[in-house]
Amino acid sequence: MNIPSDLKYTKDHEWVRIEGDTAIVGITDFAQGELGDIVYVEVETLDETLDKDEVFGTVEAVKTVSDLFLPLSGEIEAFNEALEDEPEKVNTDPYGAGWIIKIKINDSSEIESLLSDAAYKELVGA
Repeated sequence: MNIPSDLKYTKDHEWVRIEGDTAIVGITDFAQGELGDIVYVEVETLDETLDKDEVFGTVEAVKTVSDLFLPLSGEIEAFNEALEDEPEKVNTDPYGAGWIIKIKINDSSEIESLLSDAAYKELVGA
């Protein structure tokens, strides 16, 4: 299981890459493995400002649909439109081409509430 040390994580299995005042968000390798083959990614909150832990979209796999929770408060600035045609990128490259959204961070102090790679490994038993 791949858990990069340069990312932050949530208990809901999202990963976060901080780049200045922008956060790039996707689901972890663990999450995509648990979900199985992802067939659809839906984000209807583009250009909306949401609070931390609000649902910003869903990931649909062959067997289930899972909500996606915003790891940090902010405005959803971008959706990875490549996932409309190739949702399987979330399975094959969850930390790269399979990113889901970009957020303009409202409150950078919330970053401290995210999990480190070590804490996330402990959460998932890796």
